[in-house]
Amino acid sequence: MTQTSSFSALGISPEILEAIEVLGFDTPSSIQEQAIPAAISGADIVGLSHTGSGKTLAFAIPALECIEPEERCVQVLALCPTRELAVQICREVDKLALFMDGVSAVPIYGGASFRPQLDALRRGVQFVVGTPGRVMDLMESGALRLDGLRMLILDEADEMLDMGFLEDIERIAEAMPETKQTLFFSATMSPEINRLVSRFMKEPIQISIERPTLTVPTIEQVYYEVVFSSRIEVLSRLLDTGKIKMGLVFANTKKVVDDVVDGLTARGYPVDRLHGDMPQMMRERVMDSFRKGSLRLLVATDIAARGLDVDDLTHVINYGLPDEVESYTHRRGRTGRAGKTGISISICHVKEKGKIREIERIINKKFEKGEMPTGHAICEKQLFNLVDQIEKVKVDEEEIATLMPQIYRKLEWLDKEDIIKRVVSLEFNRMIDYYKDADE
Repeated sequence: MTQTSSFSALGISPEILEAIEVLGFDTPSSIQEQAIPAAISGADIVGLSHTGSGKTLAFAIPALECIEPEERCVQVLALCPTRELAVQICREVDKLALFMDGVSAVPIYGGASFRPQLDALRRGVQFVVGTPGRVMDLMESGALRLDGLRMLILDEADEMLDMGFLEDIERIAEAMPETKQTLFFSATMSPEINRLVSRFMKEPIQISIERPTLTVPTIEQVYYEVVFSSRIEVLSRLLDTGKIKMGLVFANTKKVVDDVVDGLTARGYPVDRLHGDMPQMMRERVMDSFRKGSLRLLVATDIAARGLDVDDLTHVINYGLPDEVESYTHRRGRTGRAGKTGISISICHVKEKGKIREIERIINKKFEKGEMPTGHAICEKQLFNLVDQIEKVKVDEEEIATLMPQIYRKLEWLDKEDIIKRVVSLEFNRMIDYYKDADE
């Protein structure tokens, strides 16, 4: 199918299109392009689509289109396997509903207090996103009524069935009005999903999106597992190895961008920032400096770095992993361009190990666990770099010859070994003093 130029071609209402523009989405993904118009027209949809394909927007937009804001009852129910995904979907829905007065979403999941969830339902929320177990509990208690339901969504249906939710899903679906519209999204089409489709859907349109080849063989992936408070220290050490010739550091929020830049600047590194709170003229100046290579280290948010393509980028550094695998692959793809090799480094909190495993599973490529270099090793590496520079430096023989008598007079009291020590110290005093007492 030919890709459309924008979301405006998909039959989306002006209020939601305005929110999409604010969010910075330009072109719909394949699943969005095919599912959104069909779902808006009222069809049941079976979407076979991998994580990171943009399926949240593919079902959230049609779901919001079917809601009547004045009606204070649950009109859309989305079932998903985990509390984290429920919260994430609600965030996306609330962003898309930015210009829809009185429309909001609430996450419903186990392991948390009933009270806030009950309060939200009593207020008359129209969009509920929940895990099957907690949804069942609230339905049986009478707190969650579904007689006004217009749409049922199953996200990551295969995962929910693997977790043993088949019976709950069947009981929930049986309690709903027959006139509802149903959207199923799953990475695979199992016999159990086929059975659910046959029972609860009416002549569904099946949309299959092949997983793109995400593996880029020229990109090496390394992660460092650290305690949260040590991240700036770890980043500093990696910079001190001298291997990062040109690096783009990604942070998840504007505040973290500012914290990283302030921390690196205080340590003496030449670095700049790029995020949405900066004036456009300043952002363009920073991007231009980075593209030309006069700025070698940049810290940015994902949104600010859109459209920033630099062929000579040697390293992408994740200062914490993003929520979406799609964001990780987008970041990683900034290096290893034009046939060059590149390295993607992730500085992770110990609690993010599950994200590492999830990324490995989806992109079918393992991470290498990095060994943090010692202070001694860093100083040694920098010394060798300095020696290489001294060996390769171009000497203007004529000019130097005229200055040599003065140099000899000034330094005649020093022998060769003393001169070498002083040259090295001139370059290295800060680093030697810092790493002399630093924790490893």
